[in-house]
Amino acid sequence: MNTNVDSSLPWTRNLHRREFVRQLGLWTADLTLAPPLFRVVPEALAAESASPILVCGTGTDYEALVSKVLEPLGGIGAFVKPGQKVVIKPNIAWDRNVDQAANTHPLVVKALVKLALSAGAAKVMVFDRTCNEERRCYANSGIQAAVGSVTDKRVSCTFVDDRKFVPVRIAKGKAVTKWDFYKEALPADCYINVPIAKHHAKATLTLALKNIMGIIGGNRGELHDTLGQKIADLNTVLRPTLNVVDCTRILLRNGPRGGKPEDVKTLHTLLATADPVAADAFATTFFDLAPDAVESTRAAAALGLGTMDLNRVKIVKV
Repeated sequence: MNTNVDSSLPWTRNLHRREFVRQLGLWTADLTLAPPLFRVVPEALAAESASPILVCGTGTDYEALVSKVLEPLGGIGAFVKPGQKVVIKPNIAWDRNVDQAANTHPLVVKALVKLALSAGAAKVMVFDRTCNEERRCYANSGIQAAVGSVTDKRVSCTFVDDRKFVPVRIAKGKAVTKWDFYKEALPADCYINVPIAKHHAKATLTLALKNIMGIIGGNRGELHDTLGQKIADLNTVLRPTLNVVDCTRILLRNGPRGGKPEDVKTLHTLLATADPVAADAFATTFFDLAPDAVESTRAAAALGLGTMDLNRVKIVKV
């Protein structure tokens, strides 16, 4: 994933990743005159007119299933290149265990970490800005232990550092035009988005698009008015290289925190696609809703961030 800055600004013309990182560091030290302005990568703007591939796979060996759903997309090598910095962004927001279906399944995260390393990643970072106390979330979700079991110095599973949020002006934003983003996520060469599919009291569902909330700072509660449009606006800043949606078990009610076993439905399913809008449209059907039932899906499609019409998506089942 190449995060570019707005080429209309004189100081950003021909700005490549190394220079972007240097400018970002200078700006956060108050040495530049203006904050960096990110734009949607060209591929994202063209996504709505494309015919994306979405893979839906079912199986009880979740680590093997991750590899299986990536195969029709070209395998992990289609997304992670040797020497790249990779960010894997699961949902670790809640102090809940695996069976409560509030966080991404740890085995899915572990499998992606191992695959990224096998593809030659120079660095693999796993993190999320939690809602409950971070130490409990990382531990009780099982994700900290799962990532920690991969004994490789290139891997880290760290808490979000509040000092590393930087203001970003959102050029394409309609309802939000500036917000703080996590500096570790923005310059990643490959950004792998790994949400769990679940009910959300404010957003109807939280899926691929809403998972971006874990890399923004500030008071996220302020976004709940016109939330769907704001989720879409935030997604114009950073488009995932790959989305792997955890539907191994989904939370049908009382989301996003959950807690009751009767609210959880086990599907043993994963979705994989480069298109977050298609991912959300398809995952929505698991909740007996139409693909366009979620406001953020409609808003993101309108911004050209992906394909909502599943008739235009090549769906591969494995």
